[in-house]
Amino acid sequence: MSDQVSPREQRAREVLSSALANEMSVEDALARTSQGTGASFVEASRALFSLLEEKKVALTDPSPPASVFDYFGRSYSTWFWVTMAYLAATVASIFLIPQYPPFVYVRYVFGAIAVLYFPGFTLIEALYPKKEDLDSLERLALSIGLSLALVPLVGLLLNYTPWGIRLDPIVVSLSLLGVGLALIAAVRKESYIRLAAKAR
Repeated sequence: MSDQVSPREQRAREVLSSALANEMSVEDALARTSQGTGASFVEASRALFSLLEEKKVALTDPSPPASVFDYFGRSYSTWFWVTMAYLAATVASIFLIPQYPPFVYVRYVFGAIAVLYFPGFTLIEALYPKKEDLDSLERLALSIGLSLALVPLVGLLLNYTPWGIRLDPIVVSLSLLGVGLALIAAVRKESYIRLAAKAR
């Protein structure tokens, strides 16, 4: 992206900054910017994106979730529901899909991702609930690395239980680990959103 900013884009950035400083909604701020500067909606959106990247403006939810239960009903919790759906699909692929080719490959794919990514992903979400704490690549790398550390520990613990290291105990324990860590992460994310709203 070029370092030089056109006069119209500079004007759009100024109008956007002042509109958002007055706690105007994003939609209204973009409309005012388009009307007041002659910039198109796309140009105004680009100006908003560049202001967000430069951390010159911040967007906040005017009505944050009031409780954890409210959080689960909002778009904030999409990651949680996708994680739960994936874990349910993994369990279904293990116990419901026929165990002969080509169906067994679906089980391999779901199982590999559930073992190599999701335990670490849910732990990272619990440890770093704020999106700005880590970028996407760091989250991906840490999720895989922590999964490679957590899963053997689960296996080690199962080895000393009456159930041993068999398919059913492994599926149950990894599923419970994923659900438990995801719930902890959801509680931490909700409290962070609430605290950020109070700090405004």
